[in-house]
Amino acid sequence: MKLPEWLVEDGVGETRALLMDGDIVLAAKCRWQGELDAGQQVSAKLTTKRGTRGTAVTAQGREVLVDKLPRDASEGSTLDLAITRAAMTERGRYKLPAARPAGLVSSGEDIFETARRVHRFPAGAWEDVWHAASSGEIAFSGGSLLFAVTPAMTLVDIDGDLDLRSLALAAVEPLANALRQFDLGGSIGIDFPTLQAKADRKAVDEALGETLADWPHERTAMNGFGLVQLVARLEGPSLLHRFATSRVGMATRMALRRAEMVEGAGVTLLTVHPALKATLKPEWLALVERRTGRTLRIETDPGLAIEAAAAQVVPHE
Repeated sequence: MKLPEWLVEDGVGETRALLMDGDIVLAAKCRWQGELDAGQQVSAKLTTKRGTRGTAVTAQGREVLVDKLPRDASEGSTLDLAITRAAMTERGRYKLPAARPAGLVSSGEDIFETARRVHRFPAGAWEDVWHAASSGEIAFSGGSLLFAVTPAMTLVDIDGDLDLRSLALAAVEPLANALRQFDLGGSIGIDFPTLQAKADRKAVDEALGETLADWPHERTAMNGFGLVQLVARLEGPSLLHRFATSRVGMATRMALRRAEMVEGAGVTLLTVHPALKATLKPEWLALVERRTGRTLRIETDPGLAIEAAAAQVVPHE
């Protein structure tokens, strides 16, 4: 019996990872190139210190927040640091990457370094996760999950036409799948239907416990209003967070992926919404051309949705 396997696809502007069990996506991750990622080790000069916390600047000019500083660390000294959380963009603010002295951080497996690299994922696998994160909605038999990203937490609303107990129980498995597929962390609030009977609330709590047994987290019991709060380790922006704060960036990278994936001889014609054209870096376009061996031509269509970039191979003119 073949075990689930992480696959990594090196895209243009981003690196993607999927945990596949046959043709089923169990989990997904995404890193944007140029970011400081959780687990990455850097050297940085300590610029400010307040007790055990401070800020440091890498040789490349990247500022990071540092905690757990030793008492003898002084401003101006150079420290070996491990990134514990990537930078986070939230509505109205930007949170710097977080780091700690490297000796205080255990180095776990980095699947982006150890997983098997593939030229492309199984057909439709990344697209399904991407579109679900883009819409912020997952349908299941009898109901749906609606996701909303806020600066404080990610909120999940459960809606449907089943009786309340059945709806709450039916939502547990798709919810657990979504947490992994969207790479969610931090504080997550789940608004289940209000269940009056303690026995019904206990049944949902037990179902959550079983389904999330292998997903590291802490969880409150469901209260009388149907609210459950999860807290999981936050290492960087989830797919939902990227769409909430950088939708054009996500759409640009998907457009380039589509340009890279089409096959045939001729010229690659990539049609995008005008908002995307300014974000297409020359080095990204050149990389697509090198990988495909075709000239890349960009056209814009203001009637096209931001997420609906289309790529095709057309004859040389």
